[in-house]
This record gives sequence, structure tokens and C-alpha cells, in this order.
Amino acid sequence: QVQLVESGGGLVQPGGSLRLSCAATGSAFNTYVMSWYRQAPGKQRELVATISTGGTPTYSDSVKGRFTISRDNAKNTVYLQMNSLKPEDTAAYYCNVRKLVAFTLVNYWGQGTQVTVSS
Repeated sequence: QVQLVESGGGLVQPGGSLRLSCAATGSAFNTYVMSWYRQAPGKQRELVATISTGGTPTYSDSVKGRFTISRDNAKNTVYLQMNSLKPEDTAAYYCNVRKLVAFTLVNYWGQGTQVTVSS
């Protein structure tokens, strides 16, 4: 199984920055599509950003231009650089892996890291 550990969350002021990291175990990290999701209290989990195996990023409209997803395949790690943070970015952020297991697409999740944007 794939195991994911997120880190880097915390309390920041509006306009501040954080960098989240997700370290993955597994023997085929370079074949994984990696994503960041977030979930605020009382809200459904939403997709924030995705990065392809080749490093091509995709972002939700709410974070486009402010967040940057990247990956370091040599370190089995995906990052989310979060700039110009807003109170509405407050949520638990989760790392996600999509991979094929047999003929089924399977999702793996980390435990989450809390991001709070407040004055």
C-alpha cells in the first residue's frame, strides 16, 4: 500500500505563505498522479491541485495564481506552495495518490495537515 504523510500546516495571517509537503512510500512514485485536497468544517472535500506524472499542474479556480504544486520524484515528495493566503483557504489539507491496482483506480490519502488563515 501507499502511505502518505503531510506536514507544513499552521497558523498564518492573511496574505502570508505556507509550503505543504507530502512524503510518500512506494516503489513507483514517478508513476503516481498526485493531488492536494482540502476540507473545511461543515464542507465537502474539494480538489485544490493535481500534478501529472510528467509534472504538469492543474488548479482549482479558487487557488489559481496563488498556489503552486510541484513534485520531486527523487524524494518521493509532492509540495504545495501557498501564497497570498486568504481566510477562506482555512481547511485541513490532504495529500492524495491515484493509482491503478489491477484494473481498478484506487485513491490513497494522508492524515491531513491543518491550515488556518486568520488575524
